[in-house]
Amino acid sequence: VGPLERKREVLMVWLTNQQIGTWKRKRILVGSLLICWLILMFFTPKVPLHSFRHHVFADKRNFMAGVPNTLNVMTNFPFLIIGVLGFVLCLGGSFFNISLKGEIWGWTLFYASVSSLAFGSAYYHLKPDDNRIVWDTLPILIAYSSLFSSFLVERAGERVGLSCLVLLLFISVFSVAYARVFNDLRLCLTFQLIPCLVIPVMTVLLPPKYTHSRFWLLATAAHAVSKIEGLADSKIYNFNGYTISGHSLGHLCSALAMVLLTVMLLYRSIRFPR
Repeated sequence: VGPLERKREVLMVWLTNQQIGTWKRKRILVGSLLICWLILMFFTPKVPLHSFRHHVFADKRNFMAGVPNTLNVMTNFPFLIIGVLGFVLCLGGSFFNISLKGEIWGWTLFYASVSSLAFGSAYYHLKPDDNRIVWDTLPILIAYSSLFSSFLVERAGERVGLSCLVLLLFISVFSVAYARVFNDLRLCLTFQLIPCLVIPVMTVLLPPKYTHSRFWLLATAAHAVSKIEGLADSKIYNFNGYTISGHSLGHLCSALAMVLLTVMLLYRSIRFPR
């Protein structure tokens, strides 16, 4: 065997080991995610959907005639702007740096669900109750599904991402139905933790296809802050002298996360081909 053939053999062995290592990391990630989900489902108390306190927000002011809870309603307007703009740019096909069809489908669905979230969340906050919350929750879960699918297409491959998109969309609808039938929000709440937990881990473990991958972490951080602000709704409202509530700030912070993702799509470029 000549030196050239020997180098080729060494290279093939190295590439095979790299591929095996990548698949092992993917399986570990999937297994860890499933274990975390089971722990959250079986060792956390039931979170009832039909509870009055879930629909009570700190800021109940009416700044406009006929628009109750004005700030909680109006802070959904940025979702409409970002969603419509992103949806149009995805359909245009030349503004965003998207190279695979699976990414186009994922990002188009993401911006479409963000646009519908603007209407669904505004409709819910006009008169928060058990029936209207579905129109707020379902677009959020669909947006998470499509976003995570796009991330998987980029990091793990188109087939993996599209397969997860179908599965996650089914889980989204099932989670909302489960909450309605069994009066338990745990599935919906744990589903919303996926971006905060999995994206940072996979960002570190799996190599990026594009540049500007740090925007994934920035958007995840903004999303996590928005959830914290929502939980501290009344405390933030009292702290800033009843200017704006934590829930309204959470809407704006979530919109900021979407702006960061849009900037990433505009400025990124392919780092290496898959």
